[in-house]
Amino acid sequence: MTRSRRRKLQVFRTAVFLVLGAFFLVPIGAMFEFSTRGNGVAAPRTLDAWTAIAKVPELLPAISVSLQLAVITAVAMLVLLLPTMVWVRLRLPGLSRVVEFICLLPLTVPAIALVVGMVPLYRWIGPNLSDSILTLSFAYLILVLPYTYRTLDAGLAAIDLKTLSEAARSLGAGWGTVMLRVVVPNMSSAILNASLLAVALVLGEFTFANLLAFENLQVAIFFVGSVSAGTSIAVAVASLLFAFVLLMILSFVGRPRERLARDEPTGIPGPFGPPAMPQGL
Repeated sequence: MTRSRRRKLQVFRTAVFLVLGAFFLVPIGAMFEFSTRGNGVAAPRTLDAWTAIAKVPELLPAISVSLQLAVITAVAMLVLLLPTMVWVRLRLPGLSRVVEFICLLPLTVPAIALVVGMVPLYRWIGPNLSDSILTLSFAYLILVLPYTYRTLDAGLAAIDLKTLSEAARSLGAGWGTVMLRVVVPNMSSAILNASLLAVALVLGEFTFANLLAFENLQVAIFFVGSVSAGTSIAVAVASLLFAFVLLMILSFVGRPRERLARDEPTGIPGPFGPPAMPQGL
């Protein structure tokens, strides 16, 4: 690559980064500006809306419940989807299109239609199983399927799944060992990205919880907004920053191990690894 082309590519990357950064940061900055306005026209700015967040009793339970829903949904998605996709790729490749269609179908149905279809189900779940808000994880599992399926499918396509699984099985490994010690380490980035998508979708979901009469973080913010607009905007900004920090922490969970794996010597003599020791030494 020539120096001029490299410079143009760097300029393009910087421009895209600035545009996308402005797209996300400008609305958040406007929300912060609104939350710090005074009551009068020329009133000084104040942080009363931010200090009032601690005085809202509904927020802490809503945050705790939303985090629990995010964890349950992400784990359930991986337990349900990853073994199914691996089994279909290895044993039933003819059903791959059927599984893809089923997983992508919720993307074509509006959220309000999905909720209306699930109302009879939750009317039965409430008195017969549990009326806990954690039952929303069933609905959220359907909601996150299209996005997580594409992420995991890209991760499986990047590895030679058949060769790896056959090699592990020939060495006596069971299917559980193949999944946990062969498949998962080789597609850890795809699993992490799918989990991040699931967590982000659950933390920002409003329609399902509101129409099914549950109170998660977004519904609590909506209720706060009916009392104080400034406090509601402050809570929304705080929740966005909290979700951003949480996703950044999760995104760096697997980085040190991957970097260590890249830095380890291959053990192959010659130009691809350390030189072999002479015989007799």
